[in-house]
Amino acid sequence: MSAVTAQNSTSPGAPQGAAPGEKGLKSNAIGFVSSVVIGVASTAPGYSLAASLGFVVAISGVGVQAPVIMIAAFIPMVLIASGYYWLNRADPDCGTTFSWATRAMGPSIGWVGGWAIIVADVIVMANLAQIAGLYSFLLFGVDDASTFLVTLVGVAFILAMTWICAIGIELNAKTQIGLLGAEIVTLALFAIVALVRVWTGDGIAASVDPSLSWFNPFELGSVSALTSGVLIAVFIYWGWDTTVAVNEETTDTGETPGRAAITSTLILVLTYVIVTVAAISFGGPDRLGKDESGDVLGLLANDVFGSSLLGKLVIIAVLTSAAASCQTTILPTARTALSMARAKAIPSKLGEVSPQYLTPIFATWLMGAVSVIWYVGLTLISENVLFDAIAALGLMIAFYYGLTGFACVVYYRRELLRSWRNLVFIGLAPLLGALMLTGVFVKSCIDLADPANSESGDSWLGLGPPLVIGVGFLLLGVLLMGIWRLGGHPEFFGRRRETADPALTVRL
Repeated sequence: MSAVTAQNSTSPGAPQGAAPGEKGLKSNAIGFVSSVVIGVASTAPGYSLAASLGFVVAISGVGVQAPVIMIAAFIPMVLIASGYYWLNRADPDCGTTFSWATRAMGPSIGWVGGWAIIVADVIVMANLAQIAGLYSFLLFGVDDASTFLVTLVGVAFILAMTWICAIGIELNAKTQIGLLGAEIVTLALFAIVALVRVWTGDGIAASVDPSLSWFNPFELGSVSALTSGVLIAVFIYWGWDTTVAVNEETTDTGETPGRAAITSTLILVLTYVIVTVAAISFGGPDRLGKDESGDVLGLLANDVFGSSLLGKLVIIAVLTSAAASCQTTILPTARTALSMARAKAIPSKLGEVSPQYLTPIFATWLMGAVSVIWYVGLTLISENVLFDAIAALGLMIAFYYGLTGFACVVYYRRELLRSWRNLVFIGLAPLLGALMLTGVFVKSCIDLADPANSESGDSWLGLGPPLVIGVGFLLLGVLLMGIWRLGGHPEFFGRRRETADPALTVRL
């Protein structure tokens, strides 16, 4: 493929090759609101908060300053979201990072970026399925369900959500509205009731009045406290990029997905900060920091609502959160595979689209099947390995988000100095986000290299299992790409790097 430059691009915002609709997906199927719902639901905010807040509060020097951590972790995400916006304007391709990194940095880097998305999504499916299975039993008061039954229900959730993804994007969106609605309403009720009870003096003995000082970053105990907190909190924002993965099925493909991505991050930071303040205020930092259940919201639910029956609302929030995220995790994986297949980067079978449902039918069901095998396999081997794999997830996220930020800067490099707005919003913002996430990647590698930081404490090759799993998957991707390249496929590997059409920035 010839290099596409400012002089020979086809048209502003239109990618060379498969334009929206040409892959067989249903065009204009979802709008801005549905896209935002999908983006927010993908992060599983209820479960993410329940599982991570206690660990953030427990960090020495954080405590009541946890809202600062939530805001600090939001910064690299919104900066990367700006990169997604501008890359989507240039190329509204459902392959997202794969397609954009290929354009900007070459096919090899793009291939590994697409692989990282797929691996990250498969890894997290095991966790989401387990949570969905476990909380299904907790909802009915069964807190000692066997591993077999939890796994069975988890597999059922994967298959059900895969089926929904297979039969149409519109049903996906409608399902997400219902699941996310239940989740957000429950989180809002939790926050409102908790804060009202504290302000009216009806809290518990450990309750503390919220203060604006909780938002002061200079009251953190140390820079190390900030870094450690962000390393945990940054990953609870992961998933908003699903809004862009369904870009070819969204109205106004060049604008709506990017705006929805940025909007999703804003809704998430608002949700996380409000619920964090409410939880710390009602439960107190000491109680939250000492919790070892991995479910801070569940810990406080009965006290906040004053009833075990109403307390089940929090269980519903976490359950719907995991179920919704399980569904929206399948969406970007199948569409990344579709884009890679159509670009001749992987077998063409993965590019099949159902003529009835207009969805990537083969890739969707393959994603579901691989997720089931991964989940059941890890459960049979050892739950410790399952948790170590989840710990490795952050490496994949930081890698492909960071890569996308760098791709934006490289792709638009000839336009950055044409105005200060170009420099700030298309250059510096994505670059800073990418550098921050690169730092997160490196720091995570250092931490995960210590076997003591793994679930089992075991050593693999002298390193912590999570690091071996994470880096191992990336190296496996490089190997698979090499094998595919040896088979020829010049249509993909013969592509040359491209630059952005200047007309893409005229609206600034």
